[in-house]
Amino acid sequence: MELREQFEAAVANSKTLAEKPDNDILLQLYSLYKQATEGDLNSEPPANPFDFVARAKYDAWASLKGKDATTAMQEYIALVNKLRGEA
Repeated sequence: MELREQFEAAVANSKTLAEKPDNDILLQLYSLYKQATEGDLNSEPPANPFDFVARAKYDAWASLKGKDATTAMQEYIALVNKLRGEA
């Protein structure tokens, strides 16, 4: 199976985990997914200083700046497999 197919399978598997991951893991999944599918973040930070969720997502994705899509996909797959107990 090629990397793109493995990534898409991991995305589907992430939605059927036995338990909901904690917020830190959810942010990791979000940021790796965005980096893998869209590349580096190229927007302004959230304007509302009290939108803590949006800011956390922004910061998590921004922290991956420069990571190539292939690496982000591999890390996403590994994280989902670990959460499923397959790693």
